[in-house]
Order: sequence, then structure tokens, then C-alpha cells
Amino acid sequence: MTKEEVFSFPSADGRTTVHAVRWTPEDGKYRAVLQITHGMVEYIERYRAFAEFLNDNGFLVVGHDHIGHGESVVSKDEWGYFAEHPSDTVVADMHTLREITRKEHPGVPYFMLGHSMGSYMLRKYLAIHGEGLTGAIIMGTGCIPDNTTKLAMFIAKLQAAFFGWHHRSKLLQKLSYDKYYHQFDLTGKDASNSWLTKDEEIVKTYYADPKCTFVFTVNAYMGLFEAVLFDNQQENIEAVPKSLPLFFVSGAMDPVGGCGSGVKKVYNKFDAAGKEDITWKLYDNDRHEILNETDRDVVYHDILAWMNVHLA
Repeated sequence: MTKEEVFSFPSADGRTTVHAVRWTPEDGKYRAVLQITHGMVEYIERYRAFAEFLNDNGFLVVGHDHIGHGESVVSKDEWGYFAEHPSDTVVADMHTLREITRKEHPGVPYFMLGHSMGSYMLRKYLAIHGEGLTGAIIMGTGCIPDNTTKLAMFIAKLQAAFFGWHHRSKLLQKLSYDKYYHQFDLTGKDASNSWLTKDEEIVKTYYADPKCTFVFTVNAYMGLFEAVLFDNQQENIEAVPKSLPLFFVSGAMDPVGGCGSGVKKVYNKFDAAGKEDITWKLYDNDRHEILNETDRDVVYHDILAWMNVHLA
């Protein structure tokens, strides 16, 4: 059983109140903390089932809605908009949550997990604030060539010059879907062939939820591109603490990770940088949201087992 508490803290943008959730085992006993960083166009409560599973296994779980997502907005008009300094603000909010949690639970082993866009933000975070963590799970990530990212940033700046940073860019949305997406339904009209997961009920729920169907602004795309470009630089990979345990997990049919090829490239970059404890695993036939896949019980237990090893 679980105790779910909602709390808030001020965003680094200076204007937004960040919505956060804490899931605590009902008996109040826990061995470690996991902080979850969610992906684009979703919100932290979508991780409730995973958090409850971890509660049952002795973990306290925290997470927040990124600014421009879920309840971390001044108004719904702000969905899909980050801040003047987008990726830096997102990373700063992640660190604020970690500091709040660390002060409330001093000395407790601390893991972080980032999914999809959250994986790119977490990779940036680890290069800046990676010291002191027990481990990190990089989920649903990818490897995008710098030239592609720089072109996307140029288009974003061009659109912002004409339409402003709050412009909701269907062009950038379309350009974000490379060849690996073409085999899947991206609209929710064919739940059986969704890029998200093979679980059709979850697909239907996702596309019926207004918190999961808004279009990103040019500003938010720029924040994502900033993180992607930052992550790909060798000096930033080397800045991640060498001894920090890392677990790269993804669906073998996840288009974000190039159906596995991009995940392998990222793993190889970290390996080449001399990281001492890195592991990767692809889940056969799984798509993007492995925590919502039909074999999610296997994924849950694999992540738990990996964290348990690093608590031993």
C-alpha cells in the first residue's frame, strides 16, 4: 500500500509553482529514494503504478510535472512552454526537487530515472549535478547527430523570429519523427499499432487526455534540442561521474532510440568515456513506454533488481 502526497515548490523560472508528488510506503519504511523525471507532453501521475510497485519493495518515490506540463503551469495556455532559458530551467527544477527530498531524508541512497525527453534532461543533469547519486536509469533515450539537432535549432529560432516563442510548431513536431516512426501510428487512431505501447487501453487513455495531447511550443522544442546537443558532446559525457552506476533501458522497437541502434550508440559513448558501471538492456518487441508495455512487470522487476544490486 501507498501514501500519496501532493506538494509544490517554486520553479527556477521565477513565476511558476511546480506540482510534485511523493509516494511513501504505507508503513513509512524505505531503503532508498527514486526521483522520476517524466517525458514530453505527459505528467508525473502517469507513473503512479510503478511508484506503488516500488513502495511495496521499500522505495520512496518522488517526481514532479515539468513546467509547461500537467499542473506546473500558470494556466493551460502555458502547456508546452518552458521558460526563457528552457533546458537550464528544467534541470534546475529537477535539482530543487532532489535538494528538497535529500533534506527531508538525509543519508538515504538516492536514484534518479529519466524517461524520453526526461532521459535527455537527466543526462544533462548528471553532467552538472551527478555527484552523490547512488545510480541513474536512462529510459527511452536516443542519439541524434549534432548536424540534425543544429538544423532543428535553426528552424526553431527562425519560427520564433516570425511567430514568437509561444508558437505551437506542428512543423517541428513533424520533423521530429524520423524514419523509425514511419511504421507506427502517431495519432492514436490505430491503438494496435501505436508507437507508445502495445497496450491498447493505455494508448486510448493517453490520447483521450488533454494533458497528453497538446502541441509543444517553439520554446519547449528549443529546450529539448539544447539538452540533446549538450548530451552528445564528449566533454559533457566525461563530466558524468565515472563511478556513477548507469542503467540504459529501452524498447527494442522504440523509435526514439532508433529501435535500439541509438541506445547502443549512447551506451558506447559512455563506455568510451571510461564509465565504470554501465549496463544496457533492450526489451524485445517493446515500443516507447516500457513502463506501460504489456510486459511491464518484467521491466519493473529488472529496474528493482538493478537498484537492489547497487544497495547491497
